[in-house]
Amino acid sequence: MQGGVGRVLVLVHGGLWDEAMDAAAFWERPGVVDGLRAAGAAVLAPDRAMRAGSWAAEAEHLAAALPDGPPVVLVGGSNGCSAALRLALAAPDRVRALVLAWPATAGDERLDGRIRAVAPEAAGLLAGGTLRGVTDAELAGLRLPVAVLPAAPENPVHRRRTADALLGLVPGAVELPGCPEPPHPAFRPEPLVGALVGFAG
Repeated sequence: MQGGVGRVLVLVHGGLWDEAMDAAAFWERPGVVDGLRAAGAAVLAPDRAMRAGSWAAEAEHLAAALPDGPPVVLVGGSNGCSAALRLALAAPDRVRALVLAWPATAGDERLDGRIRAVAPEAAGLLAGGTLRGVTDAELAGLRLPVAVLPAAPENPVHRRRTADALLGLVPGAVELPGCPEPPHPAFRPEPLVGALVGFAG
């Protein structure tokens, strides 16, 4: 962790039982961590539990990486949104705000079928409401600042309708300007860094 100005941002990477996807591939090599630090933010980008059997187990793994001190701003990316949400729900005193970036679309049988075919052990992670691992009632009960950042342009894994549903479900949720998700070749860190720093305050 580095920085000094503003809040601590904890970045939760995407992927679902994908050995090639970790914090380095999702946040570091695309320039997000360096961009946030250059903007004066303190940043942590822990690796998720690679083959956790539940979202609750992912949240427990991530909780151990949270720093002592004031509550953090959690930034979940893609399927990392589910892990970040479970952590925010399990430890509300340790999370002051939440960003759901490029939320992964749940309930699409074509997508879910592909995941089950490649990683049948991950089938239990696919259940949920608008997002995997979280009920819509839990989303509607959130009482912390939440921002939603859609994939722009949308793609089959990150549909605009998912972001719209979250904006409608979560009380007071705000929309941040969308962009492609890392490590997409069109991703550029500057717009994301500006949006995150502006939201985190």
